[in-house]
Amino acid sequence: MSTDKPFVKVCGLSTAQDVDVAVAHGADAVGFVLTESVREIPVQRAAELVKAVPAGIATVAVFRGEDIGKVLERAGQAGVGWVQLHGQRTATDVAAAHEAGFKVIRAVRRNDPEEQFADWGEELLLIDASVPGSGESWDYAAVKDLAAGRRWLVAGGLSTQNVTEALDASGAFGADVSSGVESARGVKDPKLIASFIEAAKS
Repeated sequence: MSTDKPFVKVCGLSTAQDVDVAVAHGADAVGFVLTESVREIPVQRAAELVKAVPAGIATVAVFRGEDIGKVLERAGQAGVGWVQLHGQRTATDVAAAHEAGFKVIRAVRRNDPEEQFADWGEELLLIDASVPGSGESWDYAAVKDLAAGRRWLVAGGLSTQNVTEALDASGAFGADVSSGVESARGVKDPKLIASFIEAAKS
């Protein structure tokens, strides 16, 4: 993950075209939602898409609230290298994922208690809006001190128009986008994916 340019993850992908566009334009990670969501896809579908991702690009399965055993089982079936953990989590969950051979993105909300921002050994911390998935932007600079010294991704309300400013203001290691590159809820737009990555990396 050593890169001079910001790390960019495009999440909620569901078609081969989505994946191809993200990869072609320089995404560092592609995310597949395997939890209840408008963007959820079956594990088998995720497995098909993962096979088409070149080596060196992180493949991430996203979960919210599921028991860690179920997370690891489904992530294994999907063939991903990373798990992204939302909801009430513990350092033990992170350790279990590592023991199973996965790298971890642990997601917190910007208004979570300060102890949630501690380093639990995850590879990346993701800091999201107060209401994840709302698509609403927030004061990205507000968590700069809480996340100081961490490798973390800013998320929530990001778009081509504001990602550069969000990265600058927050000091984040990278950005995670989903709704900001959609033409309709749950439907990715190839042009928006391309322009978002370009803006984030510029």
